[in-house]
Amino acid sequence: MTTPLDLPSYSHLLVTRQNHVLTVRLNRPDRLNAVVEALYHELLDALAIAQRERDIRAVVLTGEGRAFCVGADMKAHEGAGRTLFQRRQYLQLGNDVGEAIAQLRKPVIAAVNGYALGAGAEMAVACDFILMADDAQMGFPETSIGTCVGGGVSKWLPQLVGLAQARRLLYVGDKINGAEATRLGLALANYPLDQLMPEAESLASQLAGKAPVSLAMLKPLVNRAAHTDMPGQLQQELDAVFTCSTTEDWQEGVNAFAEKRAPRFKGR
Repeated sequence: MTTPLDLPSYSHLLVTRQNHVLTVRLNRPDRLNAVVEALYHELLDALAIAQRERDIRAVVLTGEGRAFCVGADMKAHEGAGRTLFQRRQYLQLGNDVGEAIAQLRKPVIAAVNGYALGAGAEMAVACDFILMADDAQMGFPETSIGTCVGGGVSKWLPQLVGLAQARRLLYVGDKINGAEATRLGLALANYPLDQLMPEAESLASQLAGKAPVSLAMLKPLVNRAAHTDMPGQLQQELDAVFTCSTTEDWQEGVNAFAEKRAPRFKGR
């Protein structure tokens, strides 16, 4: 059973909770969910809520309308009104969002329902799982508009698809659909659009049923593994297993196994 949770009313997000799953929809459909500073700030706030609320155990990130997120709102960048400092602050927000997603001690699923370009693709790649609609398009057009990727993409993408494919996607800027993203290992799976959210919600519910402390220990282990030597990884695994063994959920898992029933984890 979950406890009631009053969620904020945002200007650029639609945020709902069903049982232990928080769904966050980017909500600027008239601009194809292009990002502006306010959207980034609201997303950071929603992720902070997900981090601190024990009853939230998984997050689904998607877009309202026909796009996931087409990147930066170029209309907001047209004028010369921003100082160099303000530009850097805006770019830092994108990095902050990518880091907040990656460091959230709970699984995050990107349900890519349409175009995911630039900053939108960066947010998706920071998530633990990407599910895509068959005809959704993901791409990194930065070299075509004189800029560069951010949000941790240059770290995550080669790990997901290999160095050669990462170079193609980043240097050339090819857009790929859901089927190709799945073939490359970027997306976990692709579905017809009307099946995307039910599948994302099903995966989120499955993840929410796992032991929360176990997932909180496991996510950083997996994310850091490529940059940790084996002795260091073994030590971190040992520490994680020991931490899990001190929890009520560990005992519940043992009891449930012995009693041949589904465990009822509480995140303690």
